[in-house]
Amino acid sequence: MRFSPKTVGMASAVITVVIWTSFIVIARASADPSRGATLTSFDIALLRILGASSILLPWGAWLVRSGRVSGGKGGTGGQGWLGVSPLPWRTTVLTGFFGGLLYAMLAYAGFVYAPAAHASVLMPGSLPLWTALLAAWVLHDRITPARALGLAFIVAGGLLVGGASLLKAFEGGDVWKGDLLFMTAALCWSVYSVLARRLALDAVRATIAITFFAFISYVPVYGLLIATGVVATRLGDVPAGTVVFQALFQGVGSVVISGITFTQMIRHFGPVRSTMITALVPGLSALGAVLFLGEPLSGTLLAGLALVTLGILFGVRAAGARAPVKVADNDHSTLGMAQKHSK
Repeated sequence: MRFSPKTVGMASAVITVVIWTSFIVIARASADPSRGATLTSFDIALLRILGASSILLPWGAWLVRSGRVSGGKGGTGGQGWLGVSPLPWRTTVLTGFFGGLLYAMLAYAGFVYAPAAHASVLMPGSLPLWTALLAAWVLHDRITPARALGLAFIVAGGLLVGGASLLKAFEGGDVWKGDLLFMTAALCWSVYSVLARRLALDAVRATIAITFFAFISYVPVYGLLIATGVVATRLGDVPAGTVVFQALFQGVGSVVISGITFTQMIRHFGPVRSTMITALVPGLSALGAVLFLGEPLSGTLLAGLALVTLGILFGVRAAGARAPVKVADNDHSTLGMAQKHSK
């Protein structure tokens, strides 16, 4: 059965938004100690990497064997690395460190301290801010007055949420730690996105490369820390079904499937309309935290959420007013990777 491009585009949009929204809610439910969390943030990061690796590493090995590798701008071109990464080793290490390793570790650690509603505001909310600043510095992108206004809304929303938790730090609270981790995770993903854009990397090969780096760097160190007792693990204390679910959702769903569906959405709707659709994620994930996790939704949090969402939409519309960008007619859109949230 063949589906129309419109059906594929709509289905891709729904799947992307559902996965990105669920990522925030499920990660908080899995890592929050007050809910009797059965897995540590290190365990969840491991399962994310293993789940994604089960699909992407064989895919990468096939690309390398078939000669379908890419060096991107300034790359060594067509060599791959260690027979698995379809990108040169320098590009794999650089992008993998920020987009594959640090992002996952920081994001999951943040959910230990801060509620999902804070992640809804501070991760997808601060992502456009960090990306705009880094792009202006590294890529010499111009920040127009309209775009600056959108970024100002995002900063104001982040200050409402993160600033309030930071003030409570003097009372002994730990939420501010999670907020800082969320914003740092978004910064790491922004660094990766700007690098992917500067090096003209396509989405699939870049995702394979960063997953491969995360696998060869995180898994051995994780095993060593567990063996020496430096870090505790609860993988042996939970049902096998929990382990399988986390690997499938965090790895296959959040990394592989959402990466493909986001690129398909870009192809059908274009970058501007696609980013407007994904601007639904902060509000939906905050609502999901209220409905499924019983988290409170205060007036300050609502105001911050509204400002961040308005800033994202305002910035996207400002970007859309400029000359349209042609998206490559393949499923490895560089533009898709440069604007992707992750999850």
